[in-house]
Amino acid sequence: MSEVKVIGIGNDHAAVDLKNEIKAYLEEKGYKVVNYGTDSSESCDYPIYGAKVGHAVASGEVDAGVLICGTGIGISIAANKVKGVRAAVVSEPVSARLTKEHNNANIIAFGARIVGSEMAKAIVDAWLDAKYIGSGRHERRVNMIEEEAAKYNK
Repeated sequence: MSEVKVIGIGNDHAAVDLKNEIKAYLEEKGYKVVNYGTDSSESCDYPIYGAKVGHAVASGEVDAGVLICGTGIGISIAANKVKGVRAAVVSEPVSARLTKEHNNANIIAFGARIVGSEMAKAIVDAWLDAKYIGSGRHERRVNMIEEEAAKYNK
């Protein structure tokens, strides 16, 4: 298991079933999972849940976040508005691993209408098992991202 112990999970109405499956999967692996998402299939607004998980990660309330909406795109954009969040939407394990290794992504996102449950599990595993390289060009680039965000998030 990675250094991540507590994971915040958020979702909209399109991803209730996949959220529940990923939550159970992570708990079976020994992670504590905090649910910030909806449990209703009634239409709702994904930015609410992206922001909730983003704030929980940025504040240290949780160690990392998993976000799921129809595509993963909108909910990740919402989370990325929170200072200190680096959320990446991916649809396969290689990108999930690389976004941790190169970008130190602290939130992973994917789409319930894009990936199935087994692919979602593989994405989460690859991301959680990866380690940030944290030196040279990767550290310089992550620092550049944070410096740019600081201009607008005061």
